[in-house]
Amino acid sequence: MLLSLHIRDFAIIEALEVEFSPGMSALTGETGAGKSILLGALGLLLGDRAEASSVRHTSERADISAAFELSACPSARDWLLAHELDSNDDCQLRRVISREGRSRAYINATPVPVASLRELGEHLVDIHGQHEHQSLLRRGLQRQLLDKHGEHQPLLDALKALHREWNDVHAAIRALVGGDQDRDTRLEFLRFQLQELDALAVQPDEAEQLHRELARLSNAGDLIETCRAHLRQLYEEDASAHDRLGKAAHDLADLAALDPALGEAGERFNTALIELREGIEQLRHCEARLESDPARLQWVEQRLEALHDTARKHRIEVAQLAAFHQRMVGDLEALEQADEQLARLERTRAEIEQRYRKTAQQLHRQRCQSAASMAGKVTECMQTLGMQGGRFEIRVTAQNREGLSDQGDDTIEFLVSANPGQPLLALAKVASGGELSRISLAIQVVAARDTEIPTLIFDEIDSGVGGAVAETVGRQLQRLGRHHQILCVTHLAQVAAQAHNQLQISKTRAGAGTRTGVKRLDSRQRVDEIARMLGGRRITDSTRRHAREMLLMAPAGGKDKVASP
Repeated sequence: MLLSLHIRDFAIIEALEVEFSPGMSALTGETGAGKSILLGALGLLLGDRAEASSVRHTSERADISAAFELSACPSARDWLLAHELDSNDDCQLRRVISREGRSRAYINATPVPVASLRELGEHLVDIHGQHEHQSLLRRGLQRQLLDKHGEHQPLLDALKALHREWNDVHAAIRALVGGDQDRDTRLEFLRFQLQELDALAVQPDEAEQLHRELARLSNAGDLIETCRAHLRQLYEEDASAHDRLGKAAHDLADLAALDPALGEAGERFNTALIELREGIEQLRHCEARLESDPARLQWVEQRLEALHDTARKHRIEVAQLAAFHQRMVGDLEALEQADEQLARLERTRAEIEQRYRKTAQQLHRQRCQSAASMAGKVTECMQTLGMQGGRFEIRVTAQNREGLSDQGDDTIEFLVSANPGQPLLALAKVASGGELSRISLAIQVVAARDTEIPTLIFDEIDSGVGGAVAETVGRQLQRLGRHHQILCVTHLAQVAAQAHNQLQISKTRAGAGTRTGVKRLDSRQRVDEIARMLGGRRITDSTRRHAREMLLMAPAGGKDKVASP
């Protein structure tokens, strides 16, 4: 539950610290005292959007923090543990907004994105606003309330997973088919491309090898002449290098007995002679291979031209032609086998649809059961809110949709009959704003009973009611306060009198500025505040007696024990 709220330099609040208690706490005060500012600050801690204008005009930044106790909120503890932000049963939230509009968020002193505050806040606090009856007209919210009441989330999660699978397979089918005409055109084009590439029959690294051969053939004359010249000088002429090296080796071998060093030199010359002979043989081989071949030269030039022309046509490098050819072969095979792949995907899609329909039917049955349960509770609550004989019904209709929805096949519609004998009409067609407000209150009270969120905030949801109905509203909230922490912003004395605790929010002038303060009221002060709410600024003995009587008659006046949320 919410333990405390600290606010500094936010709106007209210079510094404020509020401590909260279990049970139902009424937040009261004159209009404009700052109740909405208090809830606005709490909303920022729960991830609402920050505005630079919210910073107090004399300050550079606003600083808001709150402490929560999580012993009765396992979902929040699990979330903190999953995000490595846990701190036993305590949780500290903090938000800092600068005058430039920048915002920083912290959970247990660790910087986090604002989205993390929002995610965690959904486990900690649930806010019901005075204008919530407007959003209740939306079919989407009606479905959410029913699913929350019936605890349908596991089935919804299963449907969402199946919906994602179905979308993926459906997209694969569309990409594969792409229209029969497109597929036929693509096949024809691929076959034409492959016919040319197959005829070309390019080999890996062929262009590089051809370029080397072209350079050799183009310079064959110079290469042959060089080989012949060196063959003559090294071997064929009189006194060639081969003859001189051989004579030196022979002479030094004869002198080895007289001087071993000369013999060693002779052995080196013999080794050089062997290398020389091998080099001469290689020159002879090159000379024979390098015979001028104009026909081969012409063929190599034409082949290279064909390779380069084809590469330019496909806007790739010549070196990529072989790999491109293989890729085209693979694309054609995949496209030609598309019918088999398409049949496999369609079978998969049909299987997913079958599992989806089965899960959707199970959800439909559970929704029908939950609708009857929730409608009965709302109808019962309506009787206590001055709508005797009124009826509330939730219509769950299964739709035959072509595609799949991640919310199932049902349409959910809230129907109401405000008075006996009147037909059930859609909630949006209820004529009286006061009736709609009270029906909305009944729905919110029932929805609040279903939630596991420890702290529930009701912001003037009693607007538009009064008298005995207002007292009933207070009793409903007081009963919720036995199992939840309830913070109720109200202008009605009948509601405030039912609270276990009462906090008075006031605005005072301090020099040239204005300050907002919060005070926990004791029993005597509560009498005065309830009297003010009954009679305005002028409090008489009569209004005090009336206020004292209201407090004494309220179940929260000491008779009912409050369980810590």
